[in-house]
Amino acid sequence: MLEYHVAFLLLLVGTEAFFSGLSILNYRYGAATVAARSEWVRDRLGVEDPDELLGYQRATTGLSLVRTWVSLGVTLLVLYSGLFADAVDAVAGLGLPPLAAGVVFFVSLVVLAQVASAPFDLYSTFVVEELFGFNQQSPRLWLRDKLVGTAVGAVIAAVVAAAVLFVIGALPDLWWLAALALFVAFSLSMLVIYPRVIAPLFYDFDPIEEGELAAAVDDVFERAGFTCDQTYVMDASSRSSHANAYFVGFGAAKRVVLFDTLVEQTGIEEIKGVLAHELAHWKKSHIWKQLLSQTVRMGVVFTLLWWLLDQPFLYEMFGVAETSYAGLLLAVLWISPLLRWTAPLENKLSLAHEREADSFAIDVMGAGKPLADALADLTSENLSNPFPHPLYATFHYTHPPVPERIRYIEEWGGDAAEDGGEAAGGRPA
Repeated sequence: MLEYHVAFLLLLVGTEAFFSGLSILNYRYGAATVAARSEWVRDRLGVEDPDELLGYQRATTGLSLVRTWVSLGVTLLVLYSGLFADAVDAVAGLGLPPLAAGVVFFVSLVVLAQVASAPFDLYSTFVVEELFGFNQQSPRLWLRDKLVGTAVGAVIAAVVAAAVLFVIGALPDLWWLAALALFVAFSLSMLVIYPRVIAPLFYDFDPIEEGELAAAVDDVFERAGFTCDQTYVMDASSRSSHANAYFVGFGAAKRVVLFDTLVEQTGIEEIKGVLAHELAHWKKSHIWKQLLSQTVRMGVVFTLLWWLLDQPFLYEMFGVAETSYAGLLLAVLWISPLLRWTAPLENKLSLAHEREADSFAIDVMGAGKPLADALADLTSENLSNPFPHPLYATFHYTHPPVPERIRYIEEWGGDAAEDGGEAAGGRPA
């Protein structure tokens, strides 16, 4: 049994050590490159104070590392102290049917996870985000969102747990295949449920019906050959001053959402460039291609889960009764590091889609400048790291780094800045 513990600890601790080291390397690389290219950062990205950008990156990276290691430490403590086995026995002692016991187990886990994350969320919102001028929330609103988010998470956990545990009991030899079908159904349903039911619990969405912004949206839709009756401005500023936009849904349920912070911080032409990019993900069928990719990946995951649930060592390691819900959680702990190590496979597809979306936006707008300027504005306003370490980007980035995107857009859009390409792609000495 010792060899299983050694492998388990090496997998979890070793994975966190690698990615923590990569986060530190990423910050240092970004800081060195910002210093070496400070003139380009100021002139092209519009970052007035590069030190502020680096300060934000340092604070968020540090908080993320502390959260990660505290979470891992608590997880290992619960497992090796016997608290996990006691919790499983307590749930079994309720006398509920196995499926109901499993639902109680996973809902309780979600609630406990939310409670445990509260101190970090508080510090992130009211110290880090407040210090750099991003936070717009009051403590009361933060608490309200936390409670609503926990309730939503509990409901989703209950539904998903009930469905997966049911197929495990009904189809013991083929449950991995049924679970994969459930994953596809859940993913498709969330494309409709999230924008229509969940997101409005936290934000207000005002339809874009008239005025300069409405005319700009209609112009992009017409150029792109796109139809959508649901275009909204979301009051993101009620929580944060970060800016963004997104496209979600399919068929009659598709929806375009612009953050009000994006509308306030960027010009109309830049908004049109961002919108054209977002529309490309629908026009180029990226949603369906990524769903297919995720389905293949999850097929491997569910197959591994199916195999692990039948392995005696999974339960014997921590003295846990052989219940499907306890086995699922332990199996996920074994597999989650593998998902992180294989992330570049899925990221590569996303990177190709983002490049294709940038090209589509150039064609729609007739030039690259609107989108390039929008990316520069977003990087500046959000204090994003423009120069991630290449290895960090490989594991974490689903979008090409902003300097590379700007260089590509300006070159292919025929409107490259005088210093554009080479300065953007520079590396620290």
